[in-house]
Amino acid sequence: MNFTLNQLQIFLKIVQTQSVTKASEELHLTQPAVSIQLKNFQNQFDIPLTEVVGRKIYITDFGREIAESAENILNQVYAINFKTMAFKGQLTGRLKISIVSTGKYVMPYFLSDFLLLHSGVELQLDVTNKTKVIESLDSNEVDFALVSILPAHLNIEKLDLLQNKLYLVGNSKSKLKHGMKEKEIFEELPLIFREKGSGTRQTMEKYIERRNLSVLKKMELTSNEAVKQALLAGLGYSIMPLIGIRNELENNELTIIPMKGLPIKTTWSLIWLKGKKHSPVSQSFLENLKKDKSRIVNEKFSWYEHY
Repeated sequence: MNFTLNQLQIFLKIVQTQSVTKASEELHLTQPAVSIQLKNFQNQFDIPLTEVVGRKIYITDFGREIAESAENILNQVYAINFKTMAFKGQLTGRLKISIVSTGKYVMPYFLSDFLLLHSGVELQLDVTNKTKVIESLDSNEVDFALVSILPAHLNIEKLDLLQNKLYLVGNSKSKLKHGMKEKEIFEELPLIFREKGSGTRQTMEKYIERRNLSVLKKMELTSNEAVKQALLAGLGYSIMPLIGIRNELENNELTIIPMKGLPIKTTWSLIWLKGKKHSPVSQSFLENLKKDKSRIVNEKFSWYEHY
């Protein structure tokens, strides 16, 4: 046996994602590089770790046992690194945060200074939809979650970070008929929705229901980026968070369509389970955030107030 830690990490990620493509994306590697490392790792075993049926990869029972051992080995390596840093008097450990997909435009700015200050802290940031974010928080798999809609069924504590504004947005080249009323606009405009489980979709549907609008549903897409690209291509319109379209607005590629009742305003909040016993890392991050959040908002999001 002559496998490397890199091969263990890659194989474990393939098992976790059930996909070579997704594993390569999360590890920031090319798909061929991941496939080669999987092949090299497999060559060290006489029993198959995976099998491919059609175009889908499946993990064998033996492969799952190896993945469990790989995770234990990697955890021990992390522990050695953390102990080394701790011996030097540095803050060490993992900080686990799950965020809704649009939160990727928000959370990095509230993390960067803390991570630069504490090089011994390892960040695990999971970007997914609201439903999965809440599930990971509810099962205590993460230290914090970033959401724009608070979960009603969980007993949580929160720290508000930034206001979230959602506008009706379309391609800047699209022209609306002059004098159209709100109901006429929504009946005529092809609307693009986020997938079920998305907080943005939930907010959008509440707006439509509250104003008793009939809409022309064009399509459903699974990420904010996919919706944005569809708007840029002129495929329709959508109610989108301002935070993710700054460059497109400044470059006059997308435009905000003035509409009564918009923007919808919610709040980006960092939440955690009430009574949670924070690790030294998560406690330090929370204290740092409480102290610095106003400065971060003023420095990084001053453009936000122009809309």
